[in-house]
Amino acid sequence: MPGPLAGIRVLEFTEIIAGPFGGMLLAQMGAEVIKVEPPAGEPWRLIAQFIPTESRSFISLNHGKKGITLDLTTPEGQEVVRKLLPDMDVVLVNYRPDVAKKLGIDYETLSNMNPRLIYCDNTAFGRKGPQAHRPGYDLIVQGLTGLMALEGKSHNAVPVMNALPAADISTGIMMAWSVSAALFHRERSGKGQKIETTLLGSALTIQTSGFQLIESADLEWKQAVLDRLKQARADGEDYDKQKEARLAIRPLRAVAMYYRAYRTKDHYVVIGCLSVALRQKLCDAMGFEDTRIGDPQYDPTQPEALKYARALVKKVEGMFRKKTTEEWLKLFDEKGVPAGPFNFIEELMDNEQVLANDLQVTVEHSMAGTVHTAGPPFQMSETPLAVQGPSPALGEHNEEVLSSLGYSAADIEALRESGVIC
Repeated sequence: MPGPLAGIRVLEFTEIIAGPFGGMLLAQMGAEVIKVEPPAGEPWRLIAQFIPTESRSFISLNHGKKGITLDLTTPEGQEVVRKLLPDMDVVLVNYRPDVAKKLGIDYETLSNMNPRLIYCDNTAFGRKGPQAHRPGYDLIVQGLTGLMALEGKSHNAVPVMNALPAADISTGIMMAWSVSAALFHRERSGKGQKIETTLLGSALTIQTSGFQLIESADLEWKQAVLDRLKQARADGEDYDKQKEARLAIRPLRAVAMYYRAYRTKDHYVVIGCLSVALRQKLCDAMGFEDTRIGDPQYDPTQPEALKYARALVKKVEGMFRKKTTEEWLKLFDEKGVPAGPFNFIEELMDNEQVLANDLQVTVEHSMAGTVHTAGPPFQMSETPLAVQGPSPALGEHNEEVLSSLGYSAADIEALRESGVIC
């Protein structure tokens, strides 16, 4: 059965992570995605190549697409875009704000050619405001939005980026989500539209309560944090001291023991008990008492509460060391305690649970050979999703796409010789 976006055609002008990930999600939903790269290839293809013009990162973000190369600074390259556009439903762009217009692929230009076009324009900081002109990447947005400080990792008192590019990945999801919604609107109205996504907006949105101010509850302590950070910077304090100062004002809640990893006799086990009922199940399963449960007077911010929590955590840590991970998981399954093993990502490729849910698939890449990769993250009963194929080699579909537009073999060779395509 075809995917939910079967018949939808997408022209993708994206690079690095956010835009390519969004395009790949649309391809998994059945859309035909044609990725346009410069003749030399997009940057992510060329970083850490394991064979010429192929990198692991590029392959992982571009499954299921057709790939063509075009020098969009040339009239010939822009002419190819003009011929492609009438049959396109969606355009994805994630260039700097000034680049799209210079290349003739801005919304105003393309929507005049195709008024039904859904045009998704992703930038780092948005089209308005004092930082709108700046190029930006996940790392920069992590620093700007507090994502980097959320985990609080540092090296020699310098903030360290989070390993997962959360701003980029969440923005790719936003792009696919918003395009799907715009296509639905077009079905009702017949009208195309412009979508603007940003790394900034995605990074703030996924922090949920972290980016929130409840005036009746938060004004005092948040102002205290702001004042303390301002003073710390005026005094030249390093990042580690700033973290300590912030935590002194807003200490971590003393229920962290129910939502964390523990060392076992042979490895680690991860516990997730976020409700009172589940916390009690953990207590019962392990045979310890937590007097805070059910106490209406309990205040986790008080010093005595923190002292009690630290002592209880130390006791429970010792208990976990007495059984293996497998023994604990067997017990927790019997008692209804949410828990799971701790793994490194390399251990998941042949994981029984992953395979049972078709979350690992295999494709054959024209240059790299057999590639095992993540399957679609969700499924639909009537319009199932699927990885449509491997990522394209550089310019792999030049002949197929150009010949479909009426270019002869001689025309295509002339474009190659002039450097418009590779």
